[in-house]
Amino acid sequence: MGNESLFVTEHAKGRIPYRLYVSTVLAGICMILYYRVTHLPDTWQEGRWAWIGLSLAEIWYGFYWIITQSVRWNPIYRRTFKDKLSQRYEEKLPNVDIFICTADPYAEPPSLVISTVLSLMAYNYPTEKLNLYLSDDGGSILTFYAMWEASQFAKYWIPFCKKYKIEPRAPLTFFSSEDPPQDELYYKDWLSIKSLYDEMTNRIESVVTSGRVSEEIKENHKGFYQWTHEMTKKNHPSIVQILIDGNDSNAIDTEGNKLPTLVYMAREKRPEYHHNFKAGAMNALIRVSSLISDSPIILNVDCDMYSNNSDSIRDALCFFLDEEKGQNIGFVQYPQNYNNLTKNDTYGNSLSAINAVEMCGLDNWGGPLYIGTGCFHRREILCGKSYTKDYKEDWHRRSRRNQDDDVTKLEEEAQSLCTCTYELNTSWGHEVGLKYGCPVEDVITGLIIQCRGWKSAFFNPQQKGFLGVAPTTLAQTILQHKRWSEGNFQIFLSKYCTFLYGHGKIKLGLQMSYCVYGLWAANSIPTIYYTIVPSLSLLKGISLFPKMTSVWFIPFAYVMITKQVYSALEALMTREITLKGWWNIQRMWMIKRLTSYFFGTVACFLKILGFSEMGFVLTGKVSDDENSKRYEKEIMEFDSSPLNLVIIVSVALLNLVGFVFGMINRGFDRFCAQIVICGVITVLNLGIYEGILIRKDKGSINWLVTMISIGVVIFMSFIPIF
Repeated sequence: MGNESLFVTEHAKGRIPYRLYVSTVLAGICMILYYRVTHLPDTWQEGRWAWIGLSLAEIWYGFYWIITQSVRWNPIYRRTFKDKLSQRYEEKLPNVDIFICTADPYAEPPSLVISTVLSLMAYNYPTEKLNLYLSDDGGSILTFYAMWEASQFAKYWIPFCKKYKIEPRAPLTFFSSEDPPQDELYYKDWLSIKSLYDEMTNRIESVVTSGRVSEEIKENHKGFYQWTHEMTKKNHPSIVQILIDGNDSNAIDTEGNKLPTLVYMAREKRPEYHHNFKAGAMNALIRVSSLISDSPIILNVDCDMYSNNSDSIRDALCFFLDEEKGQNIGFVQYPQNYNNLTKNDTYGNSLSAINAVEMCGLDNWGGPLYIGTGCFHRREILCGKSYTKDYKEDWHRRSRRNQDDDVTKLEEEAQSLCTCTYELNTSWGHEVGLKYGCPVEDVITGLIIQCRGWKSAFFNPQQKGFLGVAPTTLAQTILQHKRWSEGNFQIFLSKYCTFLYGHGKIKLGLQMSYCVYGLWAANSIPTIYYTIVPSLSLLKGISLFPKMTSVWFIPFAYVMITKQVYSALEALMTREITLKGWWNIQRMWMIKRLTSYFFGTVACFLKILGFSEMGFVLTGKVSDDENSKRYEKEIMEFDSSPLNLVIIVSVALLNLVGFVFGMINRGFDRFCAQIVICGVITVLNLGIYEGILIRKDKGSINWLVTMISIGVVIFMSFIPIF
C-alpha cells in the first residue's frame, strides 16, 4: 500500500498524425523560403526590398513556429488519487500557508478580496493547519476593515460550506450564481448565511464609498489604531495584525471547530525606497509567515483568484508526498482560468489552449512556468534551496511559537521583518525569495528554481482549481499583455535567457518552451510589417507572392490554411472556446501584436539602454455599469490610449482600402495572396469598422482618432515601395 503512487502521468494521444502534420508544414515553410531566395527581384525592379523584408518576416515566423512545437510535441496529463493520500497521510498532513496579494482598494474592491480569502479559508482541509496571509500593498484601512469583517463572518461561513459541501466556496460567486435550494433545512441555513453576507458587504461598501472607518468600528479591534492621518499609500510604516490566531483556544467557529489563522500585512513604504512591486510583497510574506506559522507548503493566489475546488490542497499534496516521484517536485502549478468570460470571449482572454496544450507540453520537459497565482511551493525552494538527491522535506515543520506567546509582541517582531531597510545588503530578491527587477517576477523565479534542479508539475483538474477576473475592456487587455510580453522579452534578452542560463541545467525542450512566451514581444515587428507592406504594395501594383496559377502558390496556401485549421481545431477541442471565440482570439492576437507587444518591445529596449526604469501598472478588476453591459453583449470597448487606437484603426483602414482597390483594379491571379491577406485582416476588423461608422455609444472610436488614422493611411499610400 505504501508504494502505490499518489498520481499518474498520461501521454497525449494522436501524436503520430500530429507529427505528420508538422513535417508537412515544415516542408511547406522550407519551400516558401526557397521560393523567396530563388525569385528575388533584380536590383532594378520595384519591390526588391519589400520582398526581402517579407522574406525576413517569414523566416521569423518559421523559426517561431518551430519554437512553438516544443510545447505541442508530447503533452502529458496528470491524475491524482486523493483517497490514497487520505488513507496514508490524513493524520500527518502538513501545515499550509496561503498568500493573497492586493494593492488598491479601488482597483481591487475589498468585497472581492475577502470573497477570495473566505474561499481559501473554507478548504476541505484541517482548519488548524491552514494559515492565511493577506499582503495589502496599498496599506489601506479600508482593506483591513474588510478583513476584520471576514474574520467574523468566517465563523458562520466555514461550517456552512463543510456541512453542505458547497462549491465554489467564494460567497460572492456562490450567492450570485446559486438559486435558493429546495431542501427546507438547507434553505433556512442558506437564507441565514446570505442575510449575514449581504449585511457584511453592505457595511464594507458603505465604508469604501465614504473612504473612512468610523470611531465606533475602530473600537472592535486594536489594529485600526495603527493608521494615522499622515499615512498614505506610498508612505506608511509596516503593519502586521493577527486577526485570527489559530493557536488561541477561543478561535473557533459556530460549531466549535478551530478556525484558520488569518493575518493582515502591509509592509513599510517610503518614497526613497524601491518596494519591488509584487515580488517585494511576496518576500515580505515569506519572512512574516516563517515567524508566525512556518508551514512547509506555500500557496499564493491573486486577490481575485478564488478557490473553485475545495480539494485543491489535497490534489497538490499528491505530488509533493508521493514517495517515489514527488521528492524533486518543487512547485505545483494550477492553470489560470476566468469566470467572467463571455460566450465568444470578446477580448481573447481565454487561456484554454495554453492550459490544455502548451502547459502540458512544458510539463513533459520538466515542468510548467510559475505564473504567479494558483501555485503551491515548497517553502525551501522560495528560500533558495537547490535540489539534491539526499534532500528530505520536514513535513512536520511549523513555527516554534507557543500557545501562550504574546500576540502583540509577535506582531511587533513580524513588523520588523517587512520594513524598507530589512533587505538592504542581503540576498533577498536575488538568491533568496522571488527575483527582483523583472515585470514577470513569477516566471523568472520559476526558471531559477528549475535551474536549481527542481521539477514542477502542472495540474488541470476537470473542476477548475481557481477562477479569477479577466480584463473586460480593450485597454485592460492591452495593458496586461504589454506587461507580460515586456517581462518575458526582458528575460530572453538578459543573462537569464533560457538558452544561456538554462544550458546544462534544464532540457533543451524546456529552454525552447520558455521562448514561446519570451518571444511574444518580438512577434510585433514581423506582424506590423505583414499587415502594412502587402496592402501598400497592392495599391502600387507590386506583387510579392506567386501567381495563383503557379505551382509555388501551393506551399503558401497550404501553410497559411493548415496552420489556421489546426489552430481552430486545437481551440475547439478544449470544449471551452466556440468557433467565433477562436476568431475573436485571432483578432486580438493581431491587435496585441500591433500594440501590447510592440510597446513591450520598445519599453524593453529603452530599459536596456538605460532610458527608462521598470514599472508595474495594476490591471483593474472593476468597470462601470455601461462598460459591463457592453461587455456582456460582446461589444468591444475602445477605451485604450489614442496612440493604440490610431495604430489599430490605421491598419484596419489600410487593409480595407487595399482589399477594395485590389478586387476592383488588380488581377486576381497575380495578386491573389495579397488580396486574401487584406481580406482576412478586413474581416478580422469588422468590429473596428462598426466602432467607427455605426456605434454612437461612449465605447465607440473617437472621431479624432478616425481622422488621424485616415491621415496616416493617406500618408502611407505615398510612401514608395522599394
